[in-house]
Amino acid sequence: MNAKAGSLPLPEIDIEEFRKVVRTRRSIRRFTDEPIPEAVLEDCLELATLAPNSSNLQPWEFFVVRTPELKAKLAHACLGQNAAKTAAALIVVVARPDSWRAHARQALEDWPEEKLPPIVEKYYRKVAPIHYNQGPLGILGLAKKAAGLAVGITRPVPRGPYSNCEMKIWATKSTALAAQNLMLALRAHGYDSCPMEGFDEHRVKKLINLPGKGLVTMVLAAGRRAENGVYNRQYRFDQRQMVHYL
Repeated sequence: MNAKAGSLPLPEIDIEEFRKVVRTRRSIRRFTDEPIPEAVLEDCLELATLAPNSSNLQPWEFFVVRTPELKAKLAHACLGQNAAKTAAALIVVVARPDSWRAHARQALEDWPEEKLPPIVEKYYRKVAPIHYNQGPLGILGLAKKAAGLAVGITRPVPRGPYSNCEMKIWATKSTALAAQNLMLALRAHGYDSCPMEGFDEHRVKKLINLPGKGLVTMVLAAGRRAENGVYNRQYRFDQRQMVHYL
């Protein structure tokens, strides 16, 4: 099979190896003292940023905390959870609903092909500034919502984001996809993680000097799992309860 322009031939994939990564990923509550090698962390973070994301605007940031003093303060801000206190590294996963404008410009500057397609240039220069901009006090967002309601009577239209609150949701969805890539990458390297939502966001943001509009999606504890790192057997609800075929 010939590869298309800008792509490589698809490699063979071993589904059983992938299944092992997914099935052995657990939220680890206690880690050993073993550090995570720099090369492993860098590879995992690179794989995280390959996650699918809205308009390729990549509205995320990762703050890797490994220095003992700052890590101890961050663990305290994570309510003293064992996962936070014993992790080799704490990674603050941040959604940035405010980065879309700069990233739209960068998407054009970093376009990987020799020729920039007109439709791509139009999207990032004209469509994105309208689609994601909510305007002063959200006025533009309200106008877009009204227009969407009117036009949507006769044909399908994008429904949002229509407010700064919806922009936060927009950014968080893409950032959560990147976080999942990160957790699976750590597992594939033989390390583990624990995504934590229990934290004082105000203190976490202050510790990492995060601008006010940044959202802490989760704090990810990472390291080598301890023997007592898993607290109970994994279980999920019956798939028939959650999956619907229409």
